[in-house]
Amino acid sequence: MSTKPDTTATESTENFLRWFRAFVVFAVMVALGHFVYQSATAGDAARFPFKFGLDLAGGSHLVYEADVSKVEASEVPELMGVLREVIERRVNLFGVSEPVVRVERSSFVAETTMERLVVELPGVTDVGAAVDEIGRTPLLEFKLVNREALAAIDSAAALEASATSGAVIGNVRVNGQSVDDIDPYIDTGLTGRYLESAAVEFAGAQSGQLANEPVVSIRFNSEGADLFAQITRDNVGEPLAIFLDGEVISTPTINEPILGGTAIISGYFTPQDAKALAENLNFGALPVPIKLVSTQTIDATLGAAVVKDSLMAGAMGLLLVSLFMIFWYRLPGVVAAVALVAYVVITLVSFLLIPITLTAAGLAGFVLSLGMAVDGNVLVFERMKEEFRSGKSSREAARVGFSRAWSAIRDGNVTALLSAIILFWFGTALIKGFALVLGVGTIISMLSAITLTRTFLMILPDVERNRPGLLSKLYETGFTIR
Repeated sequence: MSTKPDTTATESTENFLRWFRAFVVFAVMVALGHFVYQSATAGDAARFPFKFGLDLAGGSHLVYEADVSKVEASEVPELMGVLREVIERRVNLFGVSEPVVRVERSSFVAETTMERLVVELPGVTDVGAAVDEIGRTPLLEFKLVNREALAAIDSAAALEASATSGAVIGNVRVNGQSVDDIDPYIDTGLTGRYLESAAVEFAGAQSGQLANEPVVSIRFNSEGADLFAQITRDNVGEPLAIFLDGEVISTPTINEPILGGTAIISGYFTPQDAKALAENLNFGALPVPIKLVSTQTIDATLGAAVVKDSLMAGAMGLLLVSLFMIFWYRLPGVVAAVALVAYVVITLVSFLLIPITLTAAGLAGFVLSLGMAVDGNVLVFERMKEEFRSGKSSREAARVGFSRAWSAIRDGNVTALLSAIILFWFGTALIKGFALVLGVGTIISMLSAITLTRTFLMILPDVERNRPGLLSKLYETGFTIR
């Protein structure tokens, strides 16, 4: 009995499945392309807009100098790391798109080192508003009170206030030192760096507090709890001043050692003030004081020109690579060009959904990835060409070509991906943008070379090399070097 009808039915089913897969892929690519177009034309109104870095979108560049003069040198790196995290959390709260906060160390001479914090806020051109938002983060400090010095300062102030016009008031001195040179507050080392949480409570009528007076309850971490217990244990009966941003807000007396790491901040707050203070402390109290030393607003005009030039370079790169692939590989080259366009669409979609903040370096990485994206196709087509010339049909040559080229494609892309990971891990902010885009492009190019190109190749007519006709010629290379 002949099996030809069964074979024909099987081939028809396979052809239907090939065309169906190709149609699904094509429909998905069209949908993704429409998604990219909508996001690009809608701008900031889009649900998933393209995000550009400071060099492309413009924005504010702020430089703060940290006062670490009272900090041990060994603790400075840790405190600057905490400071960076605090400011980063703070700027994230007012909706800045992909802010960059980094620590820089500058040294003019060997003995002088300045710790600086650089804050870049893309899209924020109102420097004053940005400074106000960052400056709202409080600096919380606990200091003991030198009662003798404080009394002398108060006496000097009272004498000066009561002096008649033209009267000369002698300078009040404490232990031979002018009160103008005395700091009545003694640093304990307990600051907001040890803070774990803060919450609003309403105190009862005790310890000099009013009934239902709003207070802020704070809890220290384990290290801060031990330090707070030591301070209260050694200074029972002494006043402990609580400073917020350099101003005394409360000066309670230590009645007994306070264990457990919990304290109360009172200062005749209104409920709104207490709530705002608790929120600010939870957002992050600064571990060290900072001073704004430089502000700069970057215009987006230059960034727009860079984006335009990068798009032109990408379009030219895409066109030239596609023309070369078509010229050299003919019909498979056309497939590679279509797959390359699909690669561009998928990569842009990944930029939108991850999302990735694009910088000038990142755009350069994207343009570079266009050339690298066809590496896998080149390997497949070369193996496919060898199999086709050995007598296999075009589809069989494609199957064998993909199978044998996979190991080389995998190894090459893994090597590029490792390089991108190393650059991202150890590089500066500028290099990280390049490395991230290059890494994402490498992963997508590897998938597109294996899936998209294979899907499109398999819907082409199955051709024998020795069969006369145009299709057979279209599977040969552009020219032969002998």
